[in-house]
Amino acid sequence: MTRGRPELLEAGDETIDDAVRHADPMVLRGLLYQLTGDEELVDVPLAMTVVGGCREMYRIAERSDVERIRAKAAAFLREYRDSGAGDLPIGPRERLHRSLSLTAGVEVDPRELELWVEELALDPLARGLRWPEGTPPEGTADFSVLVIGAGMGGLNAAALLKQAGIAFTVLEKNSAVGGTWYENRYPGARVDSPSRVYTHVYGVDFPHPYPYCPQEVNEGYFNWVADTFDLRDAIRLHTEVTSIVWDDAEQVWEVTAEDLDGTRTWRANAVISAVGFLSRPNIPKLPGIEQFRGRWCHTARWPADLDLTGARVAVIGTGCTGYQLIPEIVADAEHVYVFQRSPNWIYHAPGYLDPYPDQVTWLDRNLPYLTNFSRFSVSYMQRPQNTLTALLVDPDFADEHAVSAVNKAIRDERMAFLRKKLGSRPDLLEAMTPTAPPMSARPVLVDQDHSILDMLLRDDVTLETRGVRRVTEDAVELPDGTRHEVDVIVLATGFRANDFLWPMEVRGRGGRRIEELWAKDGARAYLGSMLPGFPNFFMVYGPNTNTLSGMQVVDMEELTTRFALESIAGLLEQRRRSVEVTEDAYWRFNGVLDAAEQFMTYMDPRQSNYYQNDFGRSAANNPLDTRLLWNWLRDPAGRRTADAPLEIDETLLDQYDAVHPRFGADLVVE
Repeated sequence: MTRGRPELLEAGDETIDDAVRHADPMVLRGLLYQLTGDEELVDVPLAMTVVGGCREMYRIAERSDVERIRAKAAAFLREYRDSGAGDLPIGPRERLHRSLSLTAGVEVDPRELELWVEELALDPLARGLRWPEGTPPEGTADFSVLVIGAGMGGLNAAALLKQAGIAFTVLEKNSAVGGTWYENRYPGARVDSPSRVYTHVYGVDFPHPYPYCPQEVNEGYFNWVADTFDLRDAIRLHTEVTSIVWDDAEQVWEVTAEDLDGTRTWRANAVISAVGFLSRPNIPKLPGIEQFRGRWCHTARWPADLDLTGARVAVIGTGCTGYQLIPEIVADAEHVYVFQRSPNWIYHAPGYLDPYPDQVTWLDRNLPYLTNFSRFSVSYMQRPQNTLTALLVDPDFADEHAVSAVNKAIRDERMAFLRKKLGSRPDLLEAMTPTAPPMSARPVLVDQDHSILDMLLRDDVTLETRGVRRVTEDAVELPDGTRHEVDVIVLATGFRANDFLWPMEVRGRGGRRIEELWAKDGARAYLGSMLPGFPNFFMVYGPNTNTLSGMQVVDMEELTTRFALESIAGLLEQRRRSVEVTEDAYWRFNGVLDAAEQFMTYMDPRQSNYYQNDFGRSAANNPLDTRLLWNWLRDPAGRRTADAPLEIDETLLDQYDAVHPRFGADLVVE
C-alpha cells in the first residue's frame, strides 16, 4: 500500500517542526521504526501510568527522548518532502510486530498479531470478502442480498457486497443515510468513543477534526462511505420494512416494506439486518402530555425549527443523551428543569468537546501512515487485557459500594471528581452519586470544565429527583403537587434497546415467529448474528453484540458482516442454498455467554438500565473476551484457514472449544 502527500510540498521547515510537536511520541516511535528500521528508537526508557483506574498506558519517560523522536520525525518529513512527497511503501511486513509493540509500549502477543494488523487498517478491505481466483464463482449473479438499514452496519455491508460482486439492495426507512447519526440531531450530540476507532478499516484516513466528533461529522462520514463506494443507486430511501418471511418452497426471503407509493415486496436469497438496537425511541407514557400546549419531542426526533431562546425547558431523562444536551441548551433557555430518575457515573475526558489543533490534522494528512498507527494506539489501549478487569466482579472482594479492587479505584476517582465539582453543594453531591458500582451502566463522558455538573450549579438550572406525576397544559407536575411551568418538554429517555427487530414481523422455517424463539428470556443470537430456523438471515448488531472490552461497535459490526459474507461465499463456492445455526449450537453458545455474564458489573441488582432486560439478563451486552469473538466470526465456511482452531491464549481455550462456528459443525448447510 502506498500513498502520496502533495500538500507537503508547499510546507516549510517551520510548519513541519510545529506539527510534530503536537504528535504522540509513542505513535511516532512505532511509525518511524516501521518506515526506517532505526534501532535508536528501540531502547527508550518508558513510564507507565494507569488511566481510568484500569488501563495501563506507556509514555516516553525522558523529555530529551521525546524531543529526539520528534526531531527524527521532522527530519524524516523534510526528507520525504524534498524527495517529492510521492508514494511511500509501508516497509517490511515482518517488521510490523516490533513496530506495533514499540507503539504500544509492551510486546504485542504474536498470537494476536493478525488481529492488530487488521485493526491497523493498512489493508482497507481487510474485513471484506476476497475470492481465491479474484472473481466471484459461477452462480453469483443469481444470488441476491437484501440489507435493512443504511447506517453504520448497513452501509458497510453494502460496500463490501459491492466490492465482492454480489447483488444487493438496501432498504432505509429514513430520507437519508446515516442511521443513528442522521436521526440524533439534538444539541450536543457527539460520539463517546474515540473517533479514530469509530470508522471502518477503510475509513482510517477520513478526516477527524475532533478526538470525539460531533453529530455532523459522524453523519458526514457515512455519506462519505455511500459516495466513496458508489452505493446510492442501490439504496431505497423512505422505505420501512414491515415483514421478513422465509419461503420454504423457494428457499428465499420475502421482504415487505412501505414506501412513499405504498406496499412493495422484494425476494432475496439472504437478508442482512442492520437496524441496530438503539434506533427506536423509548417514549414514556406521561399522563396528560397530549394536553400540553407547548412543544415536546424526543431527542432522537429533534425538530429542526425548535428554538429554545428564552424558553423554560423540561429535560426528562439523564443518560448519555441528557448529559450531552443540557450543557448545550442552558445558554439559550430561560430555565432548564432536569428530571432525573437515577444519576450516572461521569467520566471526564479532558478536551472532550475541543477540536484538534490544526497541526494535528495537518500531520494526519501529510505524514504517511500516521492515521494507521494512531488508530492502532487508541485501539490497543482498550484491549481486553487492559479493560476487562474493570467489568469483572471479584466474589471475594468485600466493599459496600464496589465489586472489585479495580472497581473501587475507579469509584474513588469518580467520587473525587464529583466532590471537586459539587463539594460546595452537599445536596447535589448526594443526588448525583449513583448507588450502583461504576461500569454497571454505560459510562458517560463529559468535558472536564463544561458538563452537567457545572450546569447544576447555575441558578437557572433545577435538578428534580422526585419523579413526574403528570403533564398539564403548561407545566410538569411532581408527585407532591409541585408544578414547574415550562414551554418545551424534551424526552431524553433513550431507546427500546431490548426490542430487537421490532416492529418488523420476522418468520422463519415453517412460519416460526421470532417471538417464539425469544419467548423464554428475551432476544438471543448465535455470535450475535444467526438464529436457528432462520436460514440465510444475519444480524450485524444483533443481541449481545454490545462489546464492552477491546472492540468498538464499528469493529463488532465489521466482524459480524464478514461472518455473513464469508457464509454467503461458502454457499456460492459449494453450490449450496442455505446456512443456519443448529438449535443445539445456539443454546450452547448462549450458555457460554450466560456463564460469563454472571461475573459482570452490569448484573449488579442496584442498577436499572437497558443493560438488563425484563428477564434479568442482558440481551444487549457481550461479556466475552473480544479475542474470542474475532476468532469465531472470521471463517465460518473454512475459506481462510485450516480446520484446526487458530492459536489462542490458553486462558480462553475452554470457552473456545465450546463453540464451533463452521459449516458442518454448528452451522448446517443445504
